[in-house]
Amino acid sequence: MPKPVVLVAEELSPAGIALLEEDFEVRHVNGADRSELLPALADVDALIVRSATKVDAEALAAASRLQVVARAGVGLDNVDVDAATKAGVLVVNAPTSNIISAAEQAINLLLASARNTAPAHNALINGEWKRSKYTGVELYEKTVGVVGLGRIGALVAQRLSAFGTKVIAYDPFVQPARAAQIGVEMTTLDELLERSDFITIHLPKNKDTLGLIGDEALSKVKPTVRVINAARGGILDEDALYRALKDGRVAGAGIDVFAKEPCTDSPLFEFENVVVAPHLGASTEEAQEKAGTQVARSVKLALSGEFVPDAVNVQGTGVAEEIKPGLPLTEKLGRVFTSLAGTIASRIDVEVRGEIAAHDVKVLELAALKGVFADVVEDTVTFVNAPLLAKERGVEVNLVTSDDSSDWRNLISVRGVLADGTRVSVSGTLTGPRQIEKLVEINNYTMEIGLAEHMVFLAYEDRPGVVGKVGALLGDADVNIAGMQVIRDQEGGKALIALTVDSAVPEEILSSISGEIDADISRQIDLED
Repeated sequence: MPKPVVLVAEELSPAGIALLEEDFEVRHVNGADRSELLPALADVDALIVRSATKVDAEALAAASRLQVVARAGVGLDNVDVDAATKAGVLVVNAPTSNIISAAEQAINLLLASARNTAPAHNALINGEWKRSKYTGVELYEKTVGVVGLGRIGALVAQRLSAFGTKVIAYDPFVQPARAAQIGVEMTTLDELLERSDFITIHLPKNKDTLGLIGDEALSKVKPTVRVINAARGGILDEDALYRALKDGRVAGAGIDVFAKEPCTDSPLFEFENVVVAPHLGASTEEAQEKAGTQVARSVKLALSGEFVPDAVNVQGTGVAEEIKPGLPLTEKLGRVFTSLAGTIASRIDVEVRGEIAAHDVKVLELAALKGVFADVVEDTVTFVNAPLLAKERGVEVNLVTSDDSSDWRNLISVRGVLADGTRVSVSGTLTGPRQIEKLVEINNYTMEIGLAEHMVFLAYEDRPGVVGKVGALLGDADVNIAGMQVIRDQEGGKALIALTVDSAVPEEILSSISGEIDADISRQIDLED
């Protein structure tokens, strides 16, 4: 039998190539050249790319035998994951390949800022010996604020402790007990801004974090503070930082990422006390080697038909056929759970009941965690890093199975306890020959409503007129209600409205509805496929 063919479209580490050559025929092509790439895809089983090769619908259509696309890195901007999924092609990446390199780059920029390394270097090579001008500061006994205590933020915090610093952190999705294990004190963002001598940013970039460190935040810092951003451009507002530096309200900065890249001209470049780099966080030999070996191992698993932990979609994995339809449902339940909770739970129980409980359903626990963290972190959440994300945030996770399911053939639930003792639960099932996804329980309210792309949940005190107000306000906003269920524990007690709508509800309209009905809970979630 001929060996499966792996096409390497960009540079891959020698260690990665060596792993592949043990079992496969390895070919090489210039993936950035479409005229070379498309014909070369005709008879390959796996494709390995980095960032320059565009894997779109056209490329996938040219690869009739393709089983897996592997990105030797973290980002998947150049891979059309939806098109690959529809084509039954597994997509994998290397989610943990660069976390140490990124953490070390943040430390590098912090030290360079503290000791004025860049301007002192420039002065010296220009023939100027300026020891007194470039006097710096020690890290010892300084307070360092870590904004975002995920995988990279935690690595930074651990390394900073060796300098004798006091590390404080802001992250609404990390439990204080978990932070305490690595010697970090959790604070509010305002307190972190006020107390820190250095601030280093390690948040994902999303609608909630974009511009988070802007004019208002920088008005609260010490004038001696130095700000480091080696996470994502745009979280630190570059214009606001410029104004703060100009006014002497910030002592210095270290910037590895920019809102628009490549960035070769910025007002920040005029300051000697700003050290900059061209997004070098993942640019180490070790990170590149890890990326190569990680994707090589994933390709081996995929082409042998086994479950692939680093998969960002689920086609082609070794999951039992009876389990596969429940994966997207369970992931959506996890997303609804986090939306309702408004934070990460300290404990999560994934319950699987009914006929499917006879199978190995561990993958459903992973799918639930993927959903729980999908809207919390920017990096792609996979089956391998979802448990790590839970562990890093101090979340206790349990899988509960039972063949007893009195109301449904199969029932999947995500239940959790928040840090303040509040309990949150979401349950769903698949019904009929078409396996329609249904939401059947929220916080002990029993219902039966189809999961949809746009959903709204409103909890309030039961009384007449609420449904009419909700419908009228949505109608005035030109938002069409596709489905609605109203559930209550008793007449005049607590009530819940679950809505599916044809389009997202503008935030100001949702806020207005919440105020009009005096809602205890008002949540909207977009469950895109």
